[in-house]
Amino acid sequence: MRFARSLRSIRLAAALAIVAGGCAGGDPRPPEVGEAPSSVPPSLVSRRVMVLPVQDVVGVSGRVDDELAFALAGRGDEVLWIPVDRVRAAVGRAPAMEIPLDALPVEQFLQIEVRRIGDPLYGILRRAAALVDAEVALIPVQLRARPDEAERPGAVEVRVALIQVLTGRVLWYGVEQGRAGDGTDPAALASAMETMARRLVPGM
Repeated sequence: MRFARSLRSIRLAAALAIVAGGCAGGDPRPPEVGEAPSSVPPSLVSRRVMVLPVQDVVGVSGRVDDELAFALAGRGDEVLWIPVDRVRAAVGRAPAMEIPLDALPVEQFLQIEVRRIGDPLYGILRRAAALVDAEVALIPVQLRARPDEAERPGAVEVRVALIQVLTGRVLWYGVEQGRAGDGTDPAALASAMETMARRLVPGM
């Protein structure tokens, strides 16, 4: 028992070290629209990318996961997308694995610049990826309606993280917005998702 407790303590310390090391240095805040740690996302061509549900929806109505799936599908078939409904089905067949698809612990992405994730998010993604044979996870961290401001009109913003499942490294984190409009405007929502899809899979 003493050995088991020590081992758990070592694992916890290692996980905390990974998170601390991943967040240290650089800009301590998350990026805003048009900013990102890397302005160009990595190529996803021929990679198996697990698409997860939108985690935090603020002031936006509509079928947000469906809009993202439609936008990604419109970028061609060079990326091996594993859509949300397929991930849900796989997770539903394995309830003992305790994968909270709609309540992932992603709050840190809205607070600081994250370069590498630790547990519990890391473990959750590893379990989910094992069910669908994915190597990259696409997490729509937040979708929000930005209100009108003095110098720019309101729009729908989407924040997305790309994570290498095996290592927990954040490959890219970006924020995009669509055409002017509020959260009840279907065109504003669709435009935001299309803009993010173009950023993830450019040149098509």
